[in-house]
Amino acid sequence: MKLTTEFYKRTESFIAEMPKEQRKEYGQFFTVPSTADFMASLASIDFNKQKLSILDAGSGSGVLSAAIVAHLRENGFAGEIELTCYETDSNVLTLLQTNLKLLEKSYNITYSLRTDNYILSQTFRDSSTTELYDLIIGNPPYKKIAKNAKEALAIPEVCYGAPNLYFLFWAMAIHNLKTGCEIIYIIPRSWTSGAYFAKFREYLFSNCVITHLHLFSSRDKVFDGESVLQETIIVKVKKNTKHPNVVRITSSSISDFSDISTFEAPYNIVVSSQQYVYLVTNEKEVDTLNKLSHFNSTLQSINLPMKTGIIVDFRNREVLRNVPSDRTYPLFYSQHIKDGRVKWPIGKENEYICTDRAGFLQENTNYLFVKRFTAKEEKRRLQCGIYLHTDLLGYSHISTQNKVNFIKCTIPELAYGLYVLMNSTLYDTYYRILNGSTQVNSTEINKMPVPDIDCIAAMGRELMGKELTVLNCNIIIEQWIK
Repeated sequence: MKLTTEFYKRTESFIAEMPKEQRKEYGQFFTVPSTADFMASLASIDFNKQKLSILDAGSGSGVLSAAIVAHLRENGFAGEIELTCYETDSNVLTLLQTNLKLLEKSYNITYSLRTDNYILSQTFRDSSTTELYDLIIGNPPYKKIAKNAKEALAIPEVCYGAPNLYFLFWAMAIHNLKTGCEIIYIIPRSWTSGAYFAKFREYLFSNCVITHLHLFSSRDKVFDGESVLQETIIVKVKKNTKHPNVVRITSSSISDFSDISTFEAPYNIVVSSQQYVYLVTNEKEVDTLNKLSHFNSTLQSINLPMKTGIIVDFRNREVLRNVPSDRTYPLFYSQHIKDGRVKWPIGKENEYICTDRAGFLQENTNYLFVKRFTAKEEKRRLQCGIYLHTDLLGYSHISTQNKVNFIKCTIPELAYGLYVLMNSTLYDTYYRILNGSTQVNSTEINKMPVPDIDCIAAMGRELMGKELTVLNCNIIIEQWIK
């Protein structure tokens, strides 16, 4: 039996005895053997070296450590292997210690098991006493922590708001990596875009380049028996600043990786000038990014920013109403977006808001409304509807629930033009490449490349009077994007 399999069988026994809520305290999801073996196979090692130092921080039961050591020895590395493991969960330490002793005996290595907090074990700003490693492999903990947590305060250079432990582990791993060497991590894909991770991405790309990405088509194949909410990827980075020509992107839908497919994408397509990471898997997606790269404007730069709806309904029940009065205004929800238009009322509960509070109201003008949330299985991520102030002339103000995003437009042509963009296959494909979640993030939308404002208005004029179909939007947008 392979050591990774043996270690994981012992891990399954541990999992069975340890309540999931207790493991969640550590953000703990154990790596399955097939994933660990695949990650180990990605390592690019100079087999002529006399010694290799390997770090596995947050090592759990040691499955990843076993995978990388077995890969090295079984492929002919005869030099010394020094393995350093960090683990703070006292519940798993006995199992980890047992597994590491077996690994030491089976493959003639030396190891060090450290039980202190990896993030707090060294000073991020001081490299004079930093331990450096030839290879770092890991499945770091996935757990959001407070912005004033000790770990967050230890690495303020990469934090914005309340950070997740996984990218703090990754940042410290970069700090601990020798120049020219590699990190192989399995992590959520959430770091690839958005303002929340901007400081981290800046640090990452100031020190490293991406050489390989692996995507899973199904979340439930990654961590056996676990309910993982975030989409997970494997990423390999190299510590240098010389960009490779391409990034290798592999994907699989089966847990044993037997259906793996490979695609090589240009580096400057995968890592944009904005330091977003686009997880492209085919030429069509590369073509999508190339087409949009011709535009130099953004919604922010042309003063058409997307904003998030202003009413959190469950926190403001006192102002919600089911029936109108001379003191109520329309309140729009995502359910009001139907077939490209905003239809109100529809007989939904709490369709009215009764308030004079300025922060709860917005001008009754022209808008493009966009649903903030869609189901994973839905065909489109961007689902939008046009609202014109002439639809409800009797109201000076309206309001929007916070599961709706909106863009305020001075003229109807802009609302129609923005609909052409958002309802096109091109922009829906773009957003799916950019963001794997079911949430439409206004910060990301505001940074998308778009035509200039006159072009958007011209697109809108062409759509007006026509059916609000995806096909019509595609035909119109193709006239401006070659």
